[in-house]
Amino acid sequence: MDFASYWQYSDAITKGLFFILLLLSLLSWVTGVVRVLHSRKLSRSVSADLRQHIQTKLPEVKTSSESTRRVVIEQALLQNIGRYRYASERGLPILGTTAAIAPFIGLFGTVWGIFHALHNIGTTGQAGLAQVAAPVGEALIMTGFGIAVAIPAVVFYNVTVRINRRVMHHANDTAHDLLARAMTDGTAGANQTVKAPAHVQTDAHSAAYSTSANARS
Repeated sequence: MDFASYWQYSDAITKGLFFILLLLSLLSWVTGVVRVLHSRKLSRSVSADLRQHIQTKLPEVKTSSESTRRVVIEQALLQNIGRYRYASERGLPILGTTAAIAPFIGLFGTVWGIFHALHNIGTTGQAGLAQVAAPVGEALIMTGFGIAVAIPAVVFYNVTVRINRRVMHHANDTAHDLLARAMTDGTAGANQTVKAPAHVQTDAHSAAYSTSANARS
């Protein structure tokens, strides 16, 4: 059975299901390609972007206490990681919904086609191949179309989720590193104000030794 014969035997409900599946297929392909490309781009730039955002925060808390500096840096990191997560998950509901409902839409077309086959048999009183073949072929086409729509959506969804996990892994690793560096740099700066330079400590020790030697002589 070719497509023209299939379309000829289809009623309004079957044609409506066909156009729904066609629309879902186009949405899943466009969304999947755009989502994968965007997630790959985000995985390459997330570390540098997060470092840039934190670098703009450091001058604001340079003179603050250690606890205040830690709270400000942590809040900035959490806000940016939340923004990355939201950006990486856009479009995923379309892929998940298409993968979930497309087979059932095809199955509904299958049931509707079998119903037509039984209706034709009851109307004509004949159970020959001519009365059954067209509706059964219509049902099989809808089943195959529903599966064909769902499979790419599942693949795009899984690939995108895997890339997004890598994005979050890079973001969390960079966040821990930035927080540790921010706290270490602040503590080192505070300690440098207390300790005297090395040459000053050496001169002081030499002066004390000379004084002790003169006193013994």
